[in-house]
Amino acid sequence: MQKKPFNPGGPRRPNSPRGQQRRGPVTAKDQYATNEQIRAREVRLVGDNVTPGIYTIQEALRIAEEQELDLIEISPTAEPPVCKILDYQKFLYQQKKHQKEQKAKATKVVVKEIRFGPQTDDHDYNFKLKHAMGFLQEGAKVKAYVFFRGRSILFKEQGEVLLLRFANDLEDYGKVEQMPVLEGKRMILMLSPKKK
Repeated sequence: MQKKPFNPGGPRRPNSPRGQQRRGPVTAKDQYATNEQIRAREVRLVGDNVTPGIYTIQEALRIAEEQELDLIEISPTAEPPVCKILDYQKFLYQQKKHQKEQKAKATKVVVKEIRFGPQTDDHDYNFKLKHAMGFLQEGAKVKAYVFFRGRSILFKEQGEVLLLRFANDLEDYGKVEQMPVLEGKRMILMLSPKKK
């Protein structure tokens, strides 16, 4: 049996010199093709500092060079690809800022669960009601459910009455998002907080 020569770097792809192999995660800088990296023959230019329209890649690069800015491919899947002429670093900064704003606008929804038995007594019910009021005032959704163990499924009407009473007692704090629904051994009611 003939031994293969030892290759410390593992198999190499043809036409891929070792220095050009991409390593590590793709950063925001790699996300957009710029200038000579753009492979399309024609591009659609948009933006403030150019007459919108379809240009050959040579024309677009010449316009960008005259303005001492970069040609950035912002929509590579369009036909032809959409490009803007901007300072690349400024463009990346704007993208980062825009993503931060989007993240801030997306509010995280917290769902708090409250569990009842089909024959919950008044003291336990009032204790859980007080907790639910607090959760709704904090802006969290409340998922209240009655858990039916074994033969207690025979009392599902009781469970529904309990959940409707619960929703009624909380009408000043939250609105019903989902009426009581039986899912397996649980009857679930969803409440969301009222907008202040």
